[in-house]
Amino acid sequence: MSTVSSTLAYILKGYPRISETFISNEILLLEKLGFRMQLFPMRHPRESFCHDSVKQIQAKVDYLPTELLLEFPRLLLPNIFLAVKRPKLFQQGLQLANVRYKRTGNLATFKHLLQAGFLTNKHLLGNTEISHLHGHFAHSPTSVTMFASLLSGKPFSFTAHAKDIYTSNPKQLREKIKLAEFVITCTEYNKRYLEDIAQGLDTPIHCIYHGIDLKLFSPKTDHNTCSAPYTILTVARITEKKGLPTLYRALRILKDKNFTFNHTLIGDGDDRDKILQLIKNLDLTDCCHWLGTRTHTEVLRQFEQSDLFVLACEIAANGDRDGIPNVLVEALAMEVPALSTTVSAVPEILLNTKSGITIEPGNAIIMAEAIEKVLTDTDLRRSIIQGGRDHTSHNFNNRTLVAQLGKIFSPYLT
Repeated sequence: MSTVSSTLAYILKGYPRISETFISNEILLLEKLGFRMQLFPMRHPRESFCHDSVKQIQAKVDYLPTELLLEFPRLLLPNIFLAVKRPKLFQQGLQLANVRYKRTGNLATFKHLLQAGFLTNKHLLGNTEISHLHGHFAHSPTSVTMFASLLSGKPFSFTAHAKDIYTSNPKQLREKIKLAEFVITCTEYNKRYLEDIAQGLDTPIHCIYHGIDLKLFSPKTDHNTCSAPYTILTVARITEKKGLPTLYRALRILKDKNFTFNHTLIGDGDDRDKILQLIKNLDLTDCCHWLGTRTHTEVLRQFEQSDLFVLACEIAANGDRDGIPNVLVEALAMEVPALSTTVSAVPEILLNTKSGITIEPGNAIIMAEAIEKVLTDTDLRRSIIQGGRDHTSHNFNNRTLVAQLGKIFSPYLT
């Protein structure tokens, strides 16, 4: 792809984030395709380290003020200047924020307007290099992007993922879709949901999987056969939608059958203390281990040592759910058999008994049976390992997928 002549601005929730490698990979690959990028994160990184791909990114990074109360003076002055420069547009922004606030009662709407005003006054007005704005995640980043588009007159689009879709007010989401030039989402399941919300609108909605860099996944271990004690791996944010209580109850069932294993959990999250206590309560501390957040290099090492990768995805009480967790794609690329549930778009990567195993969510008994079967049925293992590698290679190569994304962006950057 030839070098584009203008800059694409990405508005992000936070940057960089260990759990959002797919975004940094996307940015890096767009740069390699010739795109000029500028990043506007709403939050600084939570972790003290980052993946190697982030270090290769050339894009300038400008953080937006994050805390409404603590950083109100930083937000206020640029918005006053903007209101003087563009009174009609600023009034329209206030009116839109008021409508959206009345729908949900969420004061963050006005913070998003002020962040957009800061972004517009400081970085967009008079800037002929940035020609298109793109929000990553359909909730707050796209709210800021939408307001910045209104205030600056620059077109915008957004990528919708998982929680940001299913915990958003449908009317708010429909409004964003209506105003956007196009929408990207990462699963066919999401696409159908968004198209249902967008009925009657003509905004294009594209499904482009995140994918992975297949060059980084060259398994050295033959996982076709395994023996006890079995090694089971889970990489997940420790949150409700990951279904970890179901997984640990399944492991307790297996332990009661004298089925020997070691389970490793990599990740962190709001439910960490609850899950660690559950492991103790189920008397699993001798065979279940928590490593916290780890680098991608360490995750790859864990894949090499594992006989099975398990995610117990469920739909949370607030509607939050996974799309296609990238770690499932990575497991298949590493030729580690993967087991998860039928929630959301998981069956788009785990074609049941072909590229992986899917079961109903929330059922520890069925999960225990499925774990035992995948670990002991050699023919099944061989079949899904080969099917998983083939499915990943054909459908989840991020270089191919980002090239598709680039073709969608290109008309807005010439």
